[in-house]
This record gives sequence, structure tokens and C-alpha cells, in this order.
Amino acid sequence: MTTKRKRRVGYTTEGLAAGERLKRHKLATSISDSPWGWVGTEVIDASEISLKHRLATCSFARAPTFCPNKYSFRPPKPEYQDTQENVERSARGGDEVIVISDDEAPHCNKKLCRKNPNCVNYVGQEKWENRTTALKQYTVAANLGRDPSLDNRQSGLPVGLKNLGATCYANAYIQVWFQDLAFRNGVYHCQPSQDKEHSFEDSPIFQLQATFAALQAGKQRVFNPLKLVESLKLRTNEQQDAQEFSKLFMSHLDTEFQKQADPVLKNLLSRQFEGSQAYATVCQACGNRSERDSDFLEIEINLENNATLESRLQAVLQPEMLSGDNKYRCPRCGTLEDATRQLLLRKLPPVLHFSLLRFVFDISTMERKKSKHAVAYPLVLDMNRFLADPPADENENIYDLQGVLLHKGPSAYHGHYEAQVFDVTNNAWFQFNDEVVTRVKPPGANGVSDKDKAKGSQTVKGKANARKVLRIEDSDDDVIEVSPSTSEVKSAPSQSSSYITSKEAYMLIYARRSANTRRETPAPPPRALDAVRRMNETHERACAAYIEREDAMQTRFDSLRERVMHLYQSWHLTSNDEKSIITSQEALELFLSRPLGERLEKSSEVEDTKTNGEGSDSSSKEKVADASRSAQQGATPQLGDISIEGIICAHGRLDPRKSDDMKRISYTIYESILHQEGCRFIPEMSPEDVCDECVREIFTEKLYQYLHPKQVEQLEDILTGTDVSDSESYWISKQWLRDWRLNKPKMHTELEADPPPDSGAYSGHVMCEHGCLSLNTTARQRIPEEAYLVLKGLFPSWETLPEGAEHCAVCEAAIQISREDKRGMRKVVETEKARLKHMHDNALVGNTALLENVPCALIPATFVRSWRQWILRPGEHPRPDRLDNTPFLCPHDMLNIDPNLDLDTSVCLVRGEDWKTLEELYDAKPLIQVINRPNSDAEDGSNFSFQHPIPVCHECRWQRKANFDTTEVTVHVLMASEPDPTPETYGSRHKPSQGLQQTTLVTYAGARKSKRLRQAKQRKDKRLCISKDMSVKDIKLLIQEHLDVPTICQRLFLRGKELQENEATVAQLEMVENDFVDLRQENEDVDLLEDTDVDEPKAKRRAEGRAFGGTLLGGGGGSGRGSSVPPTSSFEDSTSEGTSTPLESTLACPACTLENPITATVCTICDTPLVYI
Repeated sequence: MTTKRKRRVGYTTEGLAAGERLKRHKLATSISDSPWGWVGTEVIDASEISLKHRLATCSFARAPTFCPNKYSFRPPKPEYQDTQENVERSARGGDEVIVISDDEAPHCNKKLCRKNPNCVNYVGQEKWENRTTALKQYTVAANLGRDPSLDNRQSGLPVGLKNLGATCYANAYIQVWFQDLAFRNGVYHCQPSQDKEHSFEDSPIFQLQATFAALQAGKQRVFNPLKLVESLKLRTNEQQDAQEFSKLFMSHLDTEFQKQADPVLKNLLSRQFEGSQAYATVCQACGNRSERDSDFLEIEINLENNATLESRLQAVLQPEMLSGDNKYRCPRCGTLEDATRQLLLRKLPPVLHFSLLRFVFDISTMERKKSKHAVAYPLVLDMNRFLADPPADENENIYDLQGVLLHKGPSAYHGHYEAQVFDVTNNAWFQFNDEVVTRVKPPGANGVSDKDKAKGSQTVKGKANARKVLRIEDSDDDVIEVSPSTSEVKSAPSQSSSYITSKEAYMLIYARRSANTRRETPAPPPRALDAVRRMNETHERACAAYIEREDAMQTRFDSLRERVMHLYQSWHLTSNDEKSIITSQEALELFLSRPLGERLEKSSEVEDTKTNGEGSDSSSKEKVADASRSAQQGATPQLGDISIEGIICAHGRLDPRKSDDMKRISYTIYESILHQEGCRFIPEMSPEDVCDECVREIFTEKLYQYLHPKQVEQLEDILTGTDVSDSESYWISKQWLRDWRLNKPKMHTELEADPPPDSGAYSGHVMCEHGCLSLNTTARQRIPEEAYLVLKGLFPSWETLPEGAEHCAVCEAAIQISREDKRGMRKVVETEKARLKHMHDNALVGNTALLENVPCALIPATFVRSWRQWILRPGEHPRPDRLDNTPFLCPHDMLNIDPNLDLDTSVCLVRGEDWKTLEELYDAKPLIQVINRPNSDAEDGSNFSFQHPIPVCHECRWQRKANFDTTEVTVHVLMASEPDPTPETYGSRHKPSQGLQQTTLVTYAGARKSKRLRQAKQRKDKRLCISKDMSVKDIKLLIQEHLDVPTICQRLFLRGKELQENEATVAQLEMVENDFVDLRQENEDVDLLEDTDVDEPKAKRRAEGRAFGGTLLGGGGGSGRGSSVPPTSSFEDSTSEGTSTPLESTLACPACTLENPITATVCTICDTPLVYI
């Protein structure tokens, strides 16, 4: 058959198309141009390595191109001119010959040039190119401090108050009081009383004047009320109840106002904030009516969910029926009679406060909690309908909302106070969050902004007199919208009103519309105004000084930037002949970034001396501090030394392995860096400093990688081209040959020659220990003689055997003997197993049911275990030597174990017949005989006990059982019908045996069925692992984990004694191996404190803290001008916020509320873990 004609291969054009540009950087680099391309070609021995080769290892002499400096100054390119030459060239088109010049600019980018030491374009120069960005970073590094102009007060925004730790409650009220112009004017005109001990400036009145003056005339956006807080002796780290603070501070101010000569000031607080009310009581029997008048500063409102302020106010004013145990003693009847009582509002103040009882007392937990009920309050409130005697003028008691105090947070014991207040000066609403003041949209304003729409604010439109429903998001909680009922709408005033719904509103402040007319802003007193003026001048001087420092800093920056840019625009090399210095990529990045303050902590600064040791860290910190001081004083800081240890080898020279991180720059530019910037690269290295020793080490490995594939290829050609059966062959290790034929053999160790085929783990694959052919035929294979000669040349010390060598006669005889021995050993095993079958099947499982009235013996369980292992695998485990029972005897020749109590995992019971066999086979001795006989004391005769001729030494037995590190104990859960254990009842059940005397002791091991074991089936028993250093408390926690019994419900008994000391350890209680602990489970409502007739102190409820005790408001010091009114108990008053901190000396248990020492980690009664908050 003729062969098929091949398809003609088409010709492809070679070369570049017309107009195409040759991309030289994408051409494959020849091997000779690579850093190690000379290995195996130019150099085959380490002695032939020259300086040229060492330079090539770091790309200092060969392939890498010299990239042009991207940041150097370039003249603009000449524009294209339509000359006659260009016209003719265009006409010729693509028929021109393409000429490629050798000076074609190479392609340069960050990825390709990462390993090119001659490219220094990507080390952080871009940070300096943009002046604005660089100046911003340099300003931070210069440590000019905070710009005080950032604290300037913004036009149209009120001043905030600094929170001194937990003083948000005071800040919120101060902002509310400040917006009351009448109250502010009264504070300004009040003259503080003085005494000899305290100066004028120390009085709270003056400090309040200064605070108001700062809020009014201060030029800073935040004022620090520290002196006011100090004058009141408030503890800044303790958050208090805002309402209690308001009452006490108002009481203090009233005391000061009463001392004024001006009658207007004397009654300012009562005239501005105080209303009149009466409690009217009407007897149902005789109709007698009695009234008791009183004054109020605020109206307390109980909350219900989704209620309005008017509905809750109406509920407060509803008549209350006094009946039953709460009957009224009528003065006219002279007896207890049913009556009605009602609160009547007589007179309302110009500024009306509503206290929303947001914090309520929970009787179930004996603690206060925060109510999350939403309340809707109007922007305009008509109080005429709530007065007992409404005025004739319907508009007389119309109140506008002026402020809202908010409490943020879910708990009554901690949180944050904020205020939303109407600023009378700016005629706008603001949110005061301590230092942060934000303008908010006026509640009820017409229209809804886009921002409000995003927040979900809604306006409900209806009839002409319908009320709009708003909601405010004043916390992270959900906000509920509330719409007034129809009856409320009908009874509403003619004015249109909006409602605001909130879950966090705490206090509402309304101002009478007639009293809320526009007034002149009161002027601060001279002393307070002078203090504010001094504060403003200090701030202005600080701003001017900062501007001066900033201008000087910018001048230094411009000079530094010009120098740095000149350096990196000129440090590139253009040829290998230029003198250069070697540095690292990291060092150059650090040189450019350190003046901008980056990586200061990570800078690899060189120590002044190599012996500094521990002082290097402090030296680095001092350099940073010195640089900051120099910048502040107007001097340009010196950059100092930068280490290039990352590219230095162990010999102190350039490491060729780190050549990818090396960069080289012009030596001339380096001298400029050294003299102008005071920066050195330590150690200073030139290209000639490439380490010769490292190059030799790497050359050795590179040469192996070059030669080994060639040697393998040579061997493969022989193995594939030669038939082993046609020529003489030799044996070789199959595993060695498979590994060595790999390109990277696993056997190869760097800088070491490969091991020969007969070394180490491969030595027994061909020859045995006798020097003859091994019997293991699977570990070797044949190779032809030619392959043998090749490997012999590579490994001259290799010794092997030819194919015709005979197997080792000694090894064959040893294998035959081993087979016969195994057959004989199996016969011995089967014989012993048959003779000791009962011991084999029952000794380790505790089955003693068949040993009643049968003479038995005790033996160690360790012997039985090792004997069974030998029976199972005689070739892997040795046969036990002998059986020794002497560990069961004490020095007094008595037993240190009790057979009735200690039959645990360390002791086994065997029949007397088996003991005789063990004496014969294993020289067993001495005999410890026991007999399992019925107990005659048992009513049903089902109980058994062991009798033993050798008595028990109880002292030695106790010592043996107490000598342990870890052991298991059995926890018995007592049933309800069982009495509490006592030492007497425990002794009767656990009486020790004496000689051959029958005992009534009950054992919990084995399969003997006693009464106690039958009862144990009906209750929960648990084995727990304990150690000697564990305490009773730890055991209770283990029981809680495994039996789910709370620690407070546990009563533990050991040998009939109750364990009452939780800190007592296992060693102190003298617990022994396999001991028993009885557990009595009590109900949780049992009072563990009352176990006798003596009244023990009850568990205390949560401490409420000191409140304002010890402060000026609480009568705890000061100038004597403080209020004499005692502080309201934040626990007794259900309206108080309760943010006081717990007592510092105790810590309440969350489970039983017992007051524990502050250092306790668990409750001393119930062992509940304590967490200090």
C-alpha cells in the first residue's frame, strides 16, 4: 500500500509588519543573560568563579536594563511638523525598511521591575509629587498639636458642655436652664454670699454665672464646666439621677436667692417654676370636704404604652376611691369612712415641668427597670381644661414645648442623658449631646425634608383642626407613632397641634405662651464676663501661635520637598560603569516616607553601637521625640541611619539570595543624602561586596540542579534502550532508584551529595546483614551493566551484587526456625487459655455471681490485662514473667485492701483452681484467699460478703487509698424518703471486717446485688473524676454540670458529715480513692440561711450607691451655703433614675442578692459566678 501524502505546510511570514514596533522587553532572555546562567556552562567548578560572575548573581553586570527615571525633568516633545520629508515618508507608506535601534526605551512598570536593581521608580516617590497630600502627612508628623481653630464656635450654633466622665445629667439640665431668659437673668443678678474660708470664685453661684456667660459669649464651641462641678463637689465618675440633681440644685439656688435684697430675686424660683395644687377629700357618708394645699415644681406622670401626655395627666387628676383598708377618717364623723380623693391644680407656673416616671421598681426582682412605654406629647398644650378653676381667657394657659430631656440606654442603672431645647436667641431647636450640638428640624414644622423622609418622619394630614403625628428617633430602639383618640381631638384647642412620640423622653419642659414673648438677652455680670473674656483671649492667642507655627512648618516643608524631589529625580544609573551604592527597596521607601511620619515605629534604625542591647528600643523612641521637638522649634530634623540588614548575609556582605530586594543608586546622590539629610544606609555596600561564600554555596546547589537532570536522562536512555535479560545485570534498591530519577529527589539535602544506593535506609534492600543477597525480593530490581557502570561512576563507594548471587543461607534458616517457634507458641497459648478459661472470661468484668461459697484468690488486675494481651497477640506482646501479690500486703503482714470495699479496677477475683494453675505456670505467691458467703444478717438472704483469713490493716489501707493524684468518686443522689446521712448511720452501713468474722458491709463493685444497689437503680448515681487540689466548690460545679443540680440546691455529705466549707480541698477532707459522696437536692425556695432558731441576716437587695451624699447638694461639705434639704433616696423614690454606682466594698450576687466582698469571684452562699460591672 502506498503511503498517504502529507498535507503541504503553508508558509508563515516572518518579521514585523509594516509600522509594527518591536517589543524587546517581551523577548525571551537567553540563559547566558540570567543571573545564574553561567553555572554549568562557563563555570563547572567553584574555583572558577570570578568577580564578573559574582556581580551577575545580583544582576549588577548582565541582563537587567537601566530604566529611565520617570520623575526626572523632561523637555517637552517637539510638535509634529508637516515638512516635505514627512510628506514623502507618508507617501512611501509600508514599503519602507523597519530599522530598530539599540537605544529603544525599555518597558517599565512596577511588576516587571520589582526584581530589577537598576529601576528605582517605585519606592514611594508619588507621596511627594502631590504637595497637598504630602503637606497633610508632614503636618501630622511635625506634631504641631491640635489646631485650636477647630474649637471655634460656629455661627448660629449654641455652645456645648464637656462631659467630665459621667456628668451628662448635669450638662442636660444646664442647657435647659440657660435657655430660660428669666432664670438666666436672675442668676446673673444674684450676688453670692462670701465667707472667710472661700473666695468669691469658689461659690457655685459665680461658677454658674461663668458657665452661662461662656454659653452666651464664649468663642469656643465647647465649654468645660469643671469649676462648677468642683464647686458642687460632684463625683465626675458617678452618674446620678438627673431629676434628683435638678431638685437639689434648685433647692441650693433657692437658698441663695432668699439671701438677696432684691425682692424680685427672692421669689424668682417660686415665681418662675412653682405651681399650686390641692388634695381634696370628700367623705361619702356626710359629704364633708377637706382640702390640703401644697406647692409643686413638677408634675409626675405615670406611663402607659401608646398614651398621650393629656390622657396620663387626666389620669393623675381622676378621683381616687378610699375604701376597705384604706378608708378615710372623717373629722366630722369621727370614724373611718369611704371617701374620694382628688388632685386639683390651682395655679400653674410660667415654666411647667412634667416628670415622666420612666424608672419603675420591679418587686419580683427587687430592682428598678426602665419603662420602654412610648408617650406622645404635644408641641402646644392647653392646660385650662386641667385646672380646677379655669380662667375666663381661653388663651391664658397655653403652653409651648421648650425642651425635652432624654435618657438613652435600656437599663435604669446606666445610660446617657441628652436634651432637645428651643434656643430663644437663634429661634431654632437644637440637640445637646454634651460636646456635640446639632440643629434639628423644628417639631411640627410644615413640610418634611428629604432627610426627615429618610429617617421615617411622617406628617398625618386631616381636617382643619386635626393634629399632626410626628415621631423622633432619639435612640436605637423602635419608635412608635401615636395618634390621639377622637375624643381628645374634639377636646383639643382650636390651635393646630403636633404630637411627638418617644420611648426615651424623661422630662418635658413647657413655657406659657404669654411668658414666652421675645425678651432682651440679659448681660452677664462683669466678673463672669471678664472670666469669659480672658478665656476668649487665651483661645485667640493659641490660634495665632498655631498659625505662626504652621507657617514656619510649611516653609520647612517646601525646602525639604524640593531637596527630596531633586534626590529621587537624579539617583538613577545609566550604565554599569557609574559608581554606585547598594541599598534595599525597604530602605529607600523608608527614606522617602519617614519625613512624612510614616512607619516611624517600624523603622529599622541602626543602634549607635552593636553592644547597646536592651537600650536600642529606648534609643529609637528618643530619636522620634527629638525629631518632633526639632520640628516644633523650627529646625529640619535629621533622618538618621537606616539599616539594610534585610539584604545582608550571615557573613556581613551582600546576600545573593536577597537580590530581588536590592536597589542601587548613584554614589554622587548618596553623598548628597548623607550630607544634606544626615542619612546613612548601614552598612554601606558597593556592588563588589557580593558575598563570595554565599555565591559558592548557591553555585554548588545550582550546579546539582543543572547536572542531575542530565545524569538522569543518561540513565533513562540506558534503561529504556537495553533489555535486562540480554546482558549481565545487577541488583539495586527499588526505592532509591525511583527517588533518584526525580528532577528533585527527596533524598537530596542542600549542599550535600546524594547518598549511594546502599546507604542508610536502603542498605537492607539488596544485601542482608551477613553481606549476602536479601530474601526480600520486592525491595530491589535489576539494572543492566551499562547503567551499573554509570551509577558506579557517580557513587564510587556503592557495593551491590550481580543477578546470579544466591540468597543468604543464614537468613533462610532463621526464618524456618521462627516459623516453628510461632507454631509452638500458639500451642502454649491455646493450652493456657483452655486451663484458665474462667479467669479469661470473667476476671476483668467483675462477674462474681458464680463464685458464691467457692474458695477464691485475689490477684492484680495488671497481670490479667497483660496476660490477655499475650493470649490475643503472642507475637506482639510478651508473656508475663510471674504473678506477685506482695503489693496487697502491708509491712505488718496484713491486707492493705478490704475485699468487701476495694474490689475496683486494680484487683481481680479468680477461683482457687485457677490460682493453683497460676502457681504452676507463673510461680504465683503469696495466696490471698477469700470466700464469698451469704450474709446471715440479711432478711432475704441475698446479701453476700467476703471472708478472708488475713485481717485488714486499716491504717495502711487508709494510707494506700489516700495516696493518689486523681481518682473517681461516686455521687449518690439521696431519695426524698431517705434521711440525711450521719456518722452513726454511715458507720453501721460501712463497718470494717475483722478476720473471719462475717461483716455487713456493702460493696458497690462487681455484680453482687445488695439492697443499696437495688435502690441505686431508682436514683441517679454519677462517677466523677476529681483531683487532690479541688475544693468542695469545684465538686459542686462538676455536679451542676453532670447532674444539672444548681449549686445553691446542693447539700453534700462525706461519711455522714455535711460539707459546709466550700473552700476545703479534697486533701483536707481526707477523701480516698473510689470514695462515696451523698447528695441531698433541696428546693430553690428553701432558705439556706435559716437552719436554726437564731435569725440570720437576710440577703440584701442591690445597693443603690451614695447618690449625692458627700457633695454640696447632699449637705456633705462646702462653704455652708449648700442646701439643707437632705438628698432624696434614689431607692425609695420611684421617679429617680438610679444611675448611682454600687457600693465599692461589696458586690451583689445576681441570683440570691447576697452582698459579697468585692474580691470574691463566686457567691459564698450559692456559688454563682460574680462579674464586676
